[in-house]
Amino acid sequence: MGLSTKLMLRQGQALVMTPQLLQAIKLLQLSNIELAAFVETELERNPLLERAEEVEAGDPGGEARAEPFEAEAGAPAEGERDWDSATLETSAEALQSGLDADLGNTFEAERTPATQERAASGDALGLSEGAWAGAGSGAGGGDGEAPNLEAYVAEKPSLREHLTMQLAVACPDPIDRLIGGALIDLIDESGYLQGDLADIAERLGASPARVEQVLAIVHSFEPTGVGARNLAECLTLQLKERDRCDPAMQALLANLPLLARRDFATLKRFCGVDDEDLADMVQELRRLDPKPGRAFGGEVEAPAAPDVFVRAAADGSWQIELNSEALPRILVNHAYAARVARPGASEADRTFISGCLQSANWLTKSLEQRARTILKVASEIVRQQDGFFALGVEHLRPLNLKTVADAIGMHESTVSRVTSGKYMATPRGLFELKYFFTAAIAATGGGESHSAEAVRFRIRQMIDQENPDDVLSDDAIVARLREAKIDIARRTVAKYRESLRIPSSIERRREKQAQRARTPEAAQ
Repeated sequence: MGLSTKLMLRQGQALVMTPQLLQAIKLLQLSNIELAAFVETELERNPLLERAEEVEAGDPGGEARAEPFEAEAGAPAEGERDWDSATLETSAEALQSGLDADLGNTFEAERTPATQERAASGDALGLSEGAWAGAGSGAGGGDGEAPNLEAYVAEKPSLREHLTMQLAVACPDPIDRLIGGALIDLIDESGYLQGDLADIAERLGASPARVEQVLAIVHSFEPTGVGARNLAECLTLQLKERDRCDPAMQALLANLPLLARRDFATLKRFCGVDDEDLADMVQELRRLDPKPGRAFGGEVEAPAAPDVFVRAAADGSWQIELNSEALPRILVNHAYAARVARPGASEADRTFISGCLQSANWLTKSLEQRARTILKVASEIVRQQDGFFALGVEHLRPLNLKTVADAIGMHESTVSRVTSGKYMATPRGLFELKYFFTAAIAATGGGESHSAEAVRFRIRQMIDQENPDDVLSDDAIVARLREAKIDIARRTVAKYRESLRIPSSIERRREKQAQRARTPEAAQ
């Protein structure tokens, strides 16, 4: 059979991911902090995008611009809201202006005689009330803005800077300073040395003995315990400074795994002490700092800001609102685009402005769609988990992405992106949206299944309320849960207990016995 070339026409369907669609998907999974950084980049790149705050402050009622996207997001399309308790507050500007007016009237009505006398004296001296306000607030000018107190706060040195300053005083020899600097670079945020001394010596071309000598100097720096290679060495350095590192304490430090397992009988035999001495030694260790470097902190994590607020309404339902402060407010300057793309402009200018205008319009639409989607998903979560909001974590229901996706007519991947990194502020605290999606645990007798998170809460409750003389084993917990019609295996209980960082029944019994031995009332 001979080979030949043929020209064939075939028709088919394919999904094409345009750059605009990819951007919309990307915006959907960004947290509010990441979204603010992305919008900031777009504001610098696109000359047609402007902050709504700047426009309102500098050009009220000026050139025609597009409305902020969150104002549109607050007006869902007809039929989009599927239950009465889902509402979106959209009149933030009107509310703020009304609040300012009310506050102004209140201040005017509540002016004290002292305030009126001061204002009169100010008029006599040629000073207006605004000047008095500026002088009282310490502002540099008459704009009424509060001073930036953060500008006067001294910068806190990092752990590396703190150790480097001590190294410059403690090591006059330049070679020792070089070795000390290399050691300090390997100290992590907790204050521990991460690295092998032999590798450091080989890399620097120094003898291991000299590296050990410099490390001993670093161990003398503040905070005490910094530069240790393990927990036992860190605690040893702190105990030596307090002159408390006797042979019994050294034996205890050499057997820290036994202390973690609360095997006090074996520890007493290794240390050669009685119950009272061992209790004093353990208390001494608890007064030490296992992470000496944390006093200087690391990278400051940004606090989680809620994307959605859930509040109880007067009729007993739940009111869901988007956090307008977390939504970027941007405008598209159509007047500037029309002025640049005038007939006399060059083809390159018109092409550039056309691309910027298309990108700006798509960004505002993507932000609007993102806000709508978050509101729809949050509303369905509140509807599904109404028992949690009303009665607590014990009434948390099993929930998966497919249930929410089918209820709001979206794909599971869309719901997954929306719930990632988004937070909901509720009367019971701040929760990530993914918190409300939990696995189901079957009920005995074919009843309604239970949420895994609710079962964890039950396990913690049972252990917190257990009798010190009758510590609950995992089998006993399984029996009690089955009495509550929860069908669960022993290995699942052990896994949940370990995820809650609760020790085993043997370790809990040893700890409670040790606490009872240290309590004077129990001894009597």
